Amino acid sequence: MSSLRICPVGDQAVLCEFDNVIDVQTNDRVQYLAAQIRAAHPKGVTEVLPTYRSLLIFYDQGKTTYQKLLPVIKKFSAAQTAETQEKKRIRIVPCHYGGEEGPDLGEMSRELGRSEAEIIQIHQSVDYKIYMLGFLPGFVYLGGLDERIHMPRLSIPRTKIPARSVGIGGSQTGVYPMDSPGGWRLIGRTPLSFYDQTNDPPVLCHAGEYIRFVSVTEQEYALIRQDVKNKVYQPEFA
Repeated sequence: MSSLRICPVGDQAVLCEFDNVIDVQTNDRVQYLAAQIRAAHPKGVTEVLPTYRSLLIFYDQGKTTYQKLLPVIKKFSAAQTAETQEKKRIRIVPCHYGGEEGPDLGEMSRELGRSEAEIIQIHQSVDYKIYMLGFLPGFVYLGGLDERIHMPRLSIPRTKIPARSVGIGGSQTGVYPMDSPGGWRLIGRTPLSFYDQTNDPPVLCHAGEYIRFVSVTEQEYALIRQDVKNKVYQPEFA
């Protein structure tokens, strides 16, 4: 069992810190504790925010206190994650690789000494865990990128990356949920909206889920994108 440090953060939040590492096992414990707190609805708790290796629990100080929440947190955190782990929820994310949608794929191919097709195949071969969301609304922090396609960020970041672009930055891959500056290498684009304020909920994914990228043709991309715009697209899960 890994260590757990619980401490107050001001008078309206509690921080639960697990091991000082970023790995699936530690994040599983974070996600498990978050799920149990949400399900239990402890009096006064207003929000739970999971990160790579910690959980921040917000509460209404008029309804509860740190001392009252402490035994609740300890009870759930003592459970063995392996015994309570739910089946992985893997969201299928279509992606049109290369061309105008992935302008850096060719350069990556030359620098890595691998064909574009091989890079695409490697990128699709992993189920990426969503450790946390942040930076931008709907931006997913994914773990598991194959070392063979790790790639340094651009030396000069772009001032505008189109929403839904799929990129690689160092040892990470991810999706830009909206137009944004950025320095990641762009290898493709998904027709799915990772953030749309007109949707309920506006954010597509949740921490603890997994993402599996699947290659689609330009025509398939266009059809899916139209369904997403018309709000008739049915999410796919493995």
